[in-house]
Amino acid sequence: MKHAKKRKSTWTALWIALLLPGVAGCEAGAGSADAVRGMPSGSETAGSVPEYAISWTMHQNLPVPENAEIVRRIEQKYDVDLDIWNLENNRYESLLDLKLAQQGAPDLLRIRQPQDLLKYQQQGLLAEIPAGTLERYAPNLMAAIREYAPDYADYGRVDGRIYGIPVVNPTNAYRIPVVYRQDWLDKLGLKVPDTLDEFEKVIYAFANEDPDGDGIKNTYGLSLEGMNVVFGAFGQIVFADQLYFGEKDGKLTIGALEPEMKEALRYLRKWYADGVIDPEFITGENKGGYKHLSHAWINGRIGMTSMGNYYHWIDDGDYQAWTANAAGEISETPVEATYNVKELKAKNPSARVSFGRPFRGPEGKRGSKAYDMLMSFAAIGADAAKEPGKLEKILQILDDVSANPDLDERTTLKNGIRGKHWQWADSSRQEAVVLPPYEESANYLNTIGANIGMNVPVPPTGRRERWAATLGLDRDGIYNALEVSTPSLVRDSAELIRLRNQAYISFITGERPLEEFDAFVQAFMDAGGTQVLAEANASRAGITTAANAYP
Repeated sequence: MKHAKKRKSTWTALWIALLLPGVAGCEAGAGSADAVRGMPSGSETAGSVPEYAISWTMHQNLPVPENAEIVRRIEQKYDVDLDIWNLENNRYESLLDLKLAQQGAPDLLRIRQPQDLLKYQQQGLLAEIPAGTLERYAPNLMAAIREYAPDYADYGRVDGRIYGIPVVNPTNAYRIPVVYRQDWLDKLGLKVPDTLDEFEKVIYAFANEDPDGDGIKNTYGLSLEGMNVVFGAFGQIVFADQLYFGEKDGKLTIGALEPEMKEALRYLRKWYADGVIDPEFITGENKGGYKHLSHAWINGRIGMTSMGNYYHWIDDGDYQAWTANAAGEISETPVEATYNVKELKAKNPSARVSFGRPFRGPEGKRGSKAYDMLMSFAAIGADAAKEPGKLEKILQILDDVSANPDLDERTTLKNGIRGKHWQWADSSRQEAVVLPPYEESANYLNTIGANIGMNVPVPPTGRRERWAATLGLDRDGIYNALEVSTPSLVRDSAELIRLRNQAYISFITGERPLEEFDAFVQAFMDAGGTQVLAEANASRAGITTAANAYP
C-alpha cells in the first residue's frame, strides 16, 4: 500500500548495510530464537527494525483498497509498507505476466498454477529460500505442512534448492460435483442416472422433451464441463487448463491420448450431431464474471453440469449454519443458496437441484474432475533477496498471516476485526461467524485486506465440508497424476493444450473423422509430447537429470 509514511533514506540504507551485513539468505546473525518466535518486534521497538517496501500478490476477486484495515494492521505490526498487486483472479496469469514484464517479480509471489514454478525459476524471477531460513522464520507454516501434508514438503524444490512453499488445499479432497436439474428429471419421469446408458437417455430427454415447458426447443443435455464426466466414465479427464496425466501399468500417460478416448468421443460426436450438446460448448459454460458460474446452467440451457466446486452448489437448507442478525446475536439457521444455485433460483424460483455420482462406463469406470491437492506455490521474488533481511521479514509475515499459533490473532488476520467483521459462534471457538453487513459480501475479505496468506493443510472440520462428505464427494475423484512441471512441459504445454483442444472439438463437432484419432496422437507426440511424457515418468520415478528439474 502506498501510504504517506517515511521511506528509507540513503542514510538508512547505509546504516542497514553497516549493522546487518550478510543477513539475507543465512542463519548466523539473524536474531535470537525468541525474536523469531515472538514474531515481529519492529512495532514494539521503534526504529530497531528497518522499514521495507514489500510487494505482495494474493487471491483476489475484488481489488484491495489503499486503506484496507487489516493490511494497515500488518504494516504497523511489522514496520513495513505492503504494496498489494491488484490482479483479478479470473485473469491472474495474464495480468501477472504483464506486470512481471514491466516491473519484475513481486517480493511475495503467488504462483497459482503449480507447473509455473519451474518456468519462473528458469526465468530467474525467484529467490532461493535456504532451508534453514525457511524453518527459522516460518516455523508454524512448515510444521503444519510436515504434519498434515508431508508428501508435499519438498515439492517446491528445483535441482535440490527451495524456490516455492507448497500450498496444499485439504478441501480438494472433494471432487467436482455432478449436478442435475431435478425439476426437469421430475417432469420427465426420470431419475439421476448411474450408468452411461441411463445418462444418454436423460440428456436426450432434456434436449427433446421440453423440460422447461416453454414449448420451444431450446434446451440441451450438457455442455463443456459435463463432458469430463463422460471422459471419466472411460477413466480419464481431458478438458482442463493443463494436461491431465493418468497412470497405467505403473507409468504415467496423458489422458487425452489414451485409445479409450475414441469411444468417449464417439458418444459425444453422436450427441452433438443429434442436437443434445449445447452448440455453444466451444466457448465454455462461463460467459464472464466469476469464473465458477455456469451461465449455460443458470440460464436454463442445460440440465447437467460438472463445474465449480462443492461450495458453488449449496442450496437453501442443505445444512445448519451459524448466522448473526443485525444486533449481532448468533444462532443456527438453515444455510442459504450460493453461487450457481442462487443465480439459478433468482431466474427460476421453482428450479430444483440434485447431485449424482459420476455415471459408470462400459468397463465400470467412473469419475469427475478433482482439483490437485497441490494448489499453488508461495515464492519470493529474486530482488527481495538482494536487500538484507527482507527475505526473512517476508517469511515472518507469511508465517504470521497463514499459521499464527494464536487462534484469535490467526482468525483476525484471516477474517478481520473480531466484534466488527466476525465473532466466535460459541465458547468452543471452532467456527467464526461473519457479522452484518459483511455476510452479504462474499468478497469482503478483499475489501478489508484480510486473508493475504497461503492455505495451510489442516484437515477441514467445518459444517460445509461435513456436508460435502455426505454427498460422497470424497470418492470418485480423478486427479492429475503429475502435480509438478518439467522443462519440456514448461516449454511445450501451451502448444500441446492447443492441439488437444483443437482436435477434440473437431472430433466432437464432426469436422474431423474419428479415424484420424491416431494421427492426432502422433502429431501431439511429435510436437513435444514424447519428451513431456518421458520427463514426466522420469520425475515420477525420482530420477534427477539435467532434463528433469524435480527430484
